[in-house]
Amino acid sequence: MNTQTSPLNTAVIATIDDIGVAYLTLNRTDKHNAFDSHIIADLIEQLTLLNNYPNLRALVLQANGKHFSAGADLQWMRSMANKTPEENQDDAELLAQLMHMLDTFPHPTLCLVQGWAFGGALGLICCCDMAIATRDAQFCLSEVKLGLIPATIGPYVIRSIGIRQARRYMLTAEKITSQAAQSLGVIHLSTANIDKARDEWLQQILANAPIALTAAKTLCHACDAESINDQLRQTTSEMIATLRVSPEGQEGLNAFFEKRTPNWQQQLKLSSELKTKELNKGDNHE
Repeated sequence: MNTQTSPLNTAVIATIDDIGVAYLTLNRTDKHNAFDSHIIADLIEQLTLLNNYPNLRALVLQANGKHFSAGADLQWMRSMANKTPEENQDDAELLAQLMHMLDTFPHPTLCLVQGWAFGGALGLICCCDMAIATRDAQFCLSEVKLGLIPATIGPYVIRSIGIRQARRYMLTAEKITSQAAQSLGVIHLSTANIDKARDEWLQQILANAPIALTAAKTLCHACDAESINDQLRQTTSEMIATLRVSPEGQEGLNAFFEKRTPNWQQQLKLSSELKTKELNKGDNHE
């Protein structure tokens, strides 16, 4: 049961279900979910709210319609020619801010891709922890065809696929199949049943300790940003030492030795049972 938190006629729909999974859905289907300054601002606003939402467990980024996103709205991009250099800089920095917020979102993020994912859309995908696409999805770093470059998304795309592959696909602007995108590391899975894969992956995520998931993301960023030196060794030692004595860490270890499910799984099961009862109650009423 999804709790609606934004109107259905908006370009970005935000919902949160009973077990703490948030869904951000691009909803500008008449423009193939191409994004402009308004969508970017909406996504930043929603990520800010969700960042502080209590008991959030995961975030799913998805899109309504035939395509995930055609990238930047070209009419919007053309209109920026009438803006001052300062206005253009501010506008570009908003997109960079969005990418950073999604990349550093404290909870697990899963991106679902269908149809086209062109230009800046690849940035959104590469900023998510995990990505699943339909088998007929197509990807493209198309900016140079328009006399532009994938600048603000570049760091995240290059981190995901490596500099050698980035130099090919940023320079050729060729289309990338779903299967090739999986090989490159843009997505983790190409599948014929994206809904089934989503549910299976969320089930795996939600079975894990919430605080540990956030810490694991912090660990990944720390290890990616630093060489293996004294500072990194100190940081990682402090992280595990803190988690070992934390209430969640002790609960997980005790549950293992006592051969029982940890409390975060019990809470998840209770939420699921309550949801089932609500649905059954509705069926009986009819």
